[in-house]
Amino acid sequence: MDGKNSLIEQLRDIDTPSYVVSEELLKKNLKILKHVQDESGCKIILALKGFAMHSLFPIIKEYLPGTTASSLNEARLGHEKFGGEVHVYAPAYQEKEFAEYLELASHVTFNSFSQWKRFRNKFNGHNVECGIRINPEFSEIEFPLYNPCYKNSRLGVTLAEFDDENFDGISGLHFHTHCASNSNALQKTLKVVEEKFQSVLEKVTWVNFGGGHHITRDDYDLDLLIKLIVDFKAKYNVEVVMEPGEAVALNTGYIVTSVVDIIRNDMDIAMLDTSAAAHMPDVMEMPYRPKIIDGFEPLDKKYTYRLGGLTCLAGDVVGDYSFNSPLKIGDKLILLDMAHYSMVKNNTFNGVELPSICILRENGNVEVVKKFGYDDYKDRLS
Repeated sequence: MDGKNSLIEQLRDIDTPSYVVSEELLKKNLKILKHVQDESGCKIILALKGFAMHSLFPIIKEYLPGTTASSLNEARLGHEKFGGEVHVYAPAYQEKEFAEYLELASHVTFNSFSQWKRFRNKFNGHNVECGIRINPEFSEIEFPLYNPCYKNSRLGVTLAEFDDENFDGISGLHFHTHCASNSNALQKTLKVVEEKFQSVLEKVTWVNFGGGHHITRDDYDLDLLIKLIVDFKAKYNVEVVMEPGEAVALNTGYIVTSVVDIIRNDMDIAMLDTSAAAHMPDVMEMPYRPKIIDGFEPLDKKYTYRLGGLTCLAGDVVGDYSFNSPLKIGDKLILLDMAHYSMVKNNTFNGVELPSICILRENGNVEVVKKFGYDDYKDRLS
């Protein structure tokens, strides 16, 4: 049985909708990330904003030394469930939360010098490294929603606004300018960062290259990445940190959904028990069209359908697909690459129930980790 048919068989009896993450595929990614760490001497930590399925943390922490957080809840989750280093960066910290950050974090990075000046005295007695996020004003990200270097961006300090007089106490720099990028994008970014901030790089002990690095993608140039890190570390005598979220979970997960109705409006429309708007928001935000096992481009095969979501939002549509056979009520569809930026961004719009969270174990068994119900919807409201 080939891999596709084996997966279909393994997920045949699963209740839908469900998120399913493959233990085998997760370990495959983690081994690549460990290889990069071993060969380059960098640290790679898990960005919880992209993937925070803590039932899998016992596996992930065998390969990665820590997590990175952008909120107090993420920092607490990393500290309590993962352990190791907890790096924190937030666009703005609140006075009411900051003391708790200092109990959880190993590294705290500031978005502005005004916040650094406001909170710097609170670090007395805490063994926490402090950093500042820079904005090199260069990024190749095509989607404005994800580009932190757009004009008048609120993220990071530009060279023109860099406050050398208040740099004492800061030991690290952080930049995050990538999204699903290959290592040649990092190569270009490092050139700009060095041109603009070389004098600062000579003062720090660590540099965080941020996230958005698609390290585990099949066409990613690992050799170039390793060389860039090794050369940068040698040149500036710094520790290099990378914090991907997507690369950890890339191509490891699925949404399994069932067809609940077939309707007609100039074309066939298959209604699903999942929702693009509620269960996979990036499908609508980017937007993009996820791949489906045995699903093809519209009209490529004999039977074409629009796949509709379960909410009453008019645009709650996964996309148009064609199939070799007609879809029937009760048929299961498997949407690919649904582990990252899905569970962490889903919502209960319309009161639609959240998908269960499952692990496909290496032995082929499916373990249901979490099921959701009415109380999960009710208890987050007032």
